[in-house]
This record gives sequence, C-alpha cells and structure tokens, in this order.
Amino acid sequence: MSGILAVLATALLLPTGAAAASTFKVLHELTGKDGANPDAGLIFDAAGNLYGTTSAGGAFGKGTVFKLTPNSNGSWTESVLHSFCVLTNCADGFNPLARPHL
Repeated sequence: MSGILAVLATALLLPTGAAAASTFKVLHELTGKDGANPDAGLIFDAAGNLYGTTSAGGAFGKGTVFKLTPNSNGSWTESVLHSFCVLTNCADGFNPLARPHL
C-alpha cells in the first residue's frame, strides 16, 4: 500500500513499509497554469484516480480542481477539471482550501 502526499506544487507517491524511508515518486508537478498551492490533500476514486484542489493558479489565478489519472506505464496524466473565478465576481468561488468530495 502506498500513501499520497501533496507538497507545495508536487504530488508524490510515498511507499510504505521498509522502502518508505528512502523512496518516493513524483506523480505531477504543478506549473501555475494548472494550479498552485495544493493545500488540502488528495482523494482517490474507485478507479484509482486522484483528485485535488489548488488555492492559487489556474486560468484565472484563483485555484483549480484537478485530476491525476494513472497510466499503464506507471506515469500519471493531469487534467484541470475547473479553474475558479470564471464567472463574474467569482460567483463560482475562489481560492479553495478543502479537497474535493466525490
């Protein structure tokens, strides 16, 4: 079993057990355009995808909801599901500080 940790702008896969002290795998590094400051942690769905939020960055600078999808070769693909503040006066919200709920 592995754990997931979001650190600043990087999602890391952290192994547990004996290997935990010495190895980790970077799943994705946020660039700002796809979000920044993933403050709230990540959540898995039943298919093994990871979801998270960022409190900054994205198309309008007010945060994103993103998805990380595992590929068969061990890599992960990131997609932005929503950039906050797309509506007038940020009616869709901005700077989320909680992880998404499925």
